[in-house]
Amino acid sequence: MEADLRELVGTVQDPHLRRLLAELLGERSTTWAAFRDAPAAKRYHQAYRHGLLEHSLTVAQAVSAISATFPGIDRDVAVTGALLHDIGKLDAYELREGEIEMTDQGRLYGEIPLGYHRVRTAIESLDGFPQRTAEAVLHIILSHHGALEYGSPVVPCTREATLVHMIDNLGGKLGSFDRIERSMPAGEHWSPYDRAIGSGAYFAIAPGAAAERRAA
Repeated sequence: MEADLRELVGTVQDPHLRRLLAELLGERSTTWAAFRDAPAAKRYHQAYRHGLLEHSLTVAQAVSAISATFPGIDRDVAVTGALLHDIGKLDAYELREGEIEMTDQGRLYGEIPLGYHRVRTAIESLDGFPQRTAEAVLHIILSHHGALEYGSPVVPCTREATLVHMIDNLGGKLGSFDRIERSMPAGEHWSPYDRAIGSGAYFAIAPGAAAERRAA
């Protein structure tokens, strides 16, 4: 996953965004080791070590692929926003004796404001970073949950923010299917109701058989 992330970052052409990604996700950055190991959530999706890297990477890869399909999207802004959209989880969650717990900062401020603060602080440390570019990336972070009732201070108001929100939501949903499938007894096709997907999950092939197929 790290190699895939480095390859994706290498496709970002905007020099200011490249500097920002190096500042926050570069191999020598103070953030990288924590980002690589952090979980993406407490329970619902990618709630395990390296989950944040996995989730951020898959969202950014999908955003990169789709950005060429629709006109008017600034791919570099969208990919950068996708890679950084959940960086506040570095401050909002921590692993304690193998369990994922919210930090005091996570409870007091929430992951989105923490991510906004971290990225804005990084931007302010980079001389000559364009204001419009900063606004575009920071708006993605603030709006990526998509609605006020889901914790976003603002709703997506740009093409790039809308794309990242939709792909982030899709990634979270599909990640929940993975979690559900791992927990189901062999031979079962339907899971109990799951809050993350708003339904029971159905697997046409029983989870035990699917696991055997993947192993093969």
